[in-house]
Amino acid sequence: MPDVEAHITGTVWKIEVAVGDAVNEGDTIAILESMKMEMPVEAEDAGTVKEVLCEEGQAVNEGDTLVVLE
Repeated sequence: MPDVEAHITGTVWKIEVAVGDAVNEGDTIAILESMKMEMPVEAEDAGTVKEVLCEEGQAVNEGDTLVVLE
């Protein structure tokens, strides 16, 4: 199961997927805000969203798992 992780420390500004959504490699999964910049988090693999482990407004650290794909 590939995990989609935060690549920076910041705040989850927007979640672009829901459980059951199909995603392709390169699709935007979430948008993080850090230092007033919006940074998209993209899927590294194709799959189906199994779990969303974050919510909008939540602070996350680099390496935290945001979404689990299957």
